Amino acid sequence: MKRNKVIVLLILFIWFVISFVTNILGPILPMVIADFELNLTLAAFLPFSFFMAYGVMSIPAGLLVERHGAKRSLIAAFGLNFSGALLFVLFPAYHVVLLSLFIIGLGMAMLQVIILPLMREAGGEREYAFNSVLAQIVFGGASFVSPFVLKEVIRSLSISGDSPQVFWRGLIREDLAWSAMYLLFTVVFAAMLVVVSCVRFPEVKLKDEERAGKLDDYRNLLKNRQVVMFFLGIIAYVGTEQGLANWMSEFLRQYHGFDPETEGAAAVALFWGLMTLGCLSGLVIVRLVDSQVMLRVFTLAALLSLSAALFAPAPASRVAFPVCGFAVSVAFSIIFSLALNSVEKFHGAFSGILCTGIFGGALVPLVIGWAGDMINLRVAMMFLFITLLYILGLSYWARPLVKNQTVSVKVLLKK
Repeated sequence: MKRNKVIVLLILFIWFVISFVTNILGPILPMVIADFELNLTLAAFLPFSFFMAYGVMSIPAGLLVERHGAKRSLIAAFGLNFSGALLFVLFPAYHVVLLSLFIIGLGMAMLQVIILPLMREAGGEREYAFNSVLAQIVFGGASFVSPFVLKEVIRSLSISGDSPQVFWRGLIREDLAWSAMYLLFTVVFAAMLVVVSCVRFPEVKLKDEERAGKLDDYRNLLKNRQVVMFFLGIIAYVGTEQGLANWMSEFLRQYHGFDPETEGAAAVALFWGLMTLGCLSGLVIVRLVDSQVMLRVFTLAALLSLSAALFAPAPASRVAFPVCGFAVSVAFSIIFSLALNSVEKFHGAFSGILCTGIFGGALVPLVIGWAGDMINLRVAMMFLFITLLYILGLSYWARPLVKNQTVSVKVLLKK
């Protein structure tokens, strides 16, 4: 079929939106804690509500795409996103925000399941690897810029006198300047609903590894110890990623006095920026080194960086937190590929199980918030040593049926 560059560009923008909305939680969390007067446990329920939706929706979203196609599924996903964001804007109270984030999370989980096969169909199989890398760059770039957009939105609302920003002030609570981001999201989701409704999408023919699978497939897989091991690995990775992204700004505020609207937000932005750089570096390194060895080395670097982030003086801590982003950057893709290469069949169902493990982004930040209230945030964030050690263990325990192909530096440079 004819490749559709417009659809590819639209998918890349959807990746941007997913990342921009998802990873804004980290920079705003200290502000939410202050404005809603929350303890750390109650604050942790915000990312919990969002990422728990992934655990609920990942497998059903695959079934929805198979039954109703990409376009209808995209409309349903953006409809959920729009409803959740609008609810946030209209009723910015803590308990309503929890529901709002869960609804947005449902839509985001659907979007991720939908656009992966759609990218292959619209861009072509030969360009799929390139487009996937491009999507990864866009995803990381959105996470990098979102804290700076937040900072600019808050700054614009603080401008006194007659200015264009007066329009924003009339639609949000004056004491919740950060909530203007969700007004922005509401407008973006509404625009995406219009665009998706007007665009003609190609018919997506799912490969076996992209199909949701039958109930018996899931039962058979869950009897396999390797499947459970890698499922826990995805939980550990996403939990580590979100535990760092959501709590680093609050940690830097509590222990080193950094302003969450400036230094804290910049640290989170750099975390995502270095993670993107790490992903790109990993694409080269994985051609030279066995993926299990690569996972081992990067995870050890993450353990060292986390140690510095939690126990080093303020300047070093501020740098070490973002460096953790570079160190954990390759873990998700390696764990996922090792997992799929460790079973002979039911890859579609296995992918659904692994994607359900994204709810680790709900579980680990909640554990950290609860432990932070019981003891203190520094000790609570030491829980991330456990998740990283589990990932390190995977680099030894994995027994893939097929290993990644490696070449020498000389051969790679010739290509």
